[in-house]
Amino acid sequence: MTPYIIKNARILGGDARDLLVRDGVIAEIGTGLREAAVQTVDADGLIALPGLVDLHTHLREPGREDAETVESGTRAAALGGYTAVHAMANTHPVADTAGVVEQVWRLGAEAGYCDVHPVGAVTQGVAGRQLAELGAMADSAARVRVFSDDGHCVSDAVIMRRALEYVKAFGGVIAQHAQEPRLTEGAQMNEGDVSGRLGLAGWPAVAEEAIISRDCLLAAHVGSRLHVCHVSTAGSVEIIRWAKSKGWQVTAEVTPHHLLLDDTLAETYDPIYKVNPPLRTREDVLALRDALADGTIDCVATDHAPHPLEDKETEWAVAAMGMIGLETALAVVHKAMVETGLLDWAGVADRMSRRPARIGLLTGQGRALEPGAPANITLYDPAARTTVDPAGFASKSRNTPFAGLEMPGRVMATFLRGRTTVLEGKLQ
Repeated sequence: MTPYIIKNARILGGDARDLLVRDGVIAEIGTGLREAAVQTVDADGLIALPGLVDLHTHLREPGREDAETVESGTRAAALGGYTAVHAMANTHPVADTAGVVEQVWRLGAEAGYCDVHPVGAVTQGVAGRQLAELGAMADSAARVRVFSDDGHCVSDAVIMRRALEYVKAFGGVIAQHAQEPRLTEGAQMNEGDVSGRLGLAGWPAVAEEAIISRDCLLAAHVGSRLHVCHVSTAGSVEIIRWAKSKGWQVTAEVTPHHLLLDDTLAETYDPIYKVNPPLRTREDVLALRDALADGTIDCVATDHAPHPLEDKETEWAVAAMGMIGLETALAVVHKAMVETGLLDWAGVADRMSRRPARIGLLTGQGRALEPGAPANITLYDPAARTTVDPAGFASKSRNTPFAGLEMPGRVMATFLRGRTTVLEGKLQ
């Protein structure tokens, strides 16, 4: 493996330092480092972050390789600065057995762009009626620790309680897609003034908040770990803040698009803005930002949801829900959180690397950039300005809401245990 000296990188935005990377780890940090037979990377002006970790990625394989594959999705992840992703279970077949999660895990290892940690389904076929093989998936080669029916809510309280009890035995976590199905039948966008004007069926905030309330109480009763996926409302934030004040084992994530976009975009009737949960009000956006800043929301997760062109370029009512986000997430967080003064770069590293790794129980990811740590490193140029062009994405899908927008920053290099998965030519 090629050793590197990364020269003059600003670790977490601090003073410039050199990092010597050898045998997959950070061997030394200092100034003026020299080493024979190494490749030098000129990181002058670049910020060094620990490799990003995504708790919520849809890689679509097996079954929907027309939208994404493990190879294309993880290449997109590396270009976005990620060194680990959690692959959600709503594939075809569903990742509800040891065999399927091991298949996804092996595909990730073969692709080599980042670590792939399969998420196991909570229920068989994500149908919500009977628990999946949680123990077998936990004991498999994939060592599954995060379980979710994402795309569907585990709406049956008895099933949810049993799942929380089961994963407690091995320290697992249930990641809930909080959506009361009876309150969202036929829903097309956030319920509010905009949906009323447009005549689109509304998706009330209480459909999310009711499930979060119930599940926080269940997690407390069982003494188990609950993770709330893609939080989208100010009311959800208050419920999670209350649960944390009780000392309950509740964590939460927010997507980049919910930190930046609001429901007024639906006025375009462009299905690129159709997502689950829906874009909410500007007041919700601001509450989510504040909650991420103060730690009520633990982390940013992309909910990268690729769809083929024909599933999005159609009329709103029949269009698929979802947005891709791996290649733009860091830029969106830069714009929504750093440029607004809500987070510094140490805070970004905490919310996009350390905390998601801790929630997913990943021992080799999310580590501080220090001697002896695995060399999972992202080099980011905060001064760059880039116009988002989905034609240049590594993802097989193009359903980004940020196309044509000028965004701050650019990932210049990604190192996975000392091996470059992304290295812009001008750094070589």
